[in-house]
Amino acid sequence: MKCERCSKPAVLHITELRQGEVRALHLCEGCAKEYLSHAQPSKKDGAIESDTGAEEAALDDLELQVCPNCGIAFKEFRSLGRLGCPHDYVVFEDELLPLLENIHGETTHTGKIPKRSPQSSQIQFKLIKLRSELRSCVEEERYEDAARIRDSIRQLEEDQSQAKPTSAPSEPG
Repeated sequence: MKCERCSKPAVLHITELRQGEVRALHLCEGCAKEYLSHAQPSKKDGAIESDTGAEEAALDDLELQVCPNCGIAFKEFRSLGRLGCPHDYVVFEDELLPLLENIHGETTHTGKIPKRSPQSSQIQFKLIKLRSELRSCVEEERYEDAARIRDSIRQLEEDQSQAKPTSAPSEPG
């Protein structure tokens, strides 16, 4: 899809809701920066004003939060829609998790496994995932779930050890 203002590829897709009218914008990075710098919501656009000073103070503190690795501020992320480095996911975790869950319905990326990948690598992936789940269950003191996951890990490890060929090397004849 191309940018509505120039012919570059669109990388930002914005849906505006103004007075009951829905408008979709498809913009390239440069046009998006320009649009976002000029499109600050006003009270008449339907922006909700904060009622308490405590909420405003919390927002101000949040806007001043900066990644020590790349130097991007949370305010900058909100205006650009892009993080500066992978470390930002840790720095802004408390703010990003609800955002990601709202957008994607989940906070963990679950990609596809290539069909041609060996069975052993698929089992290793499952084991890593199960061990991570086990760790979080123990931390959250959900011991029944932890026991169930532990049993699944044991079963997978058993299946994996039985699947390996145990033939002795043949001697040259």
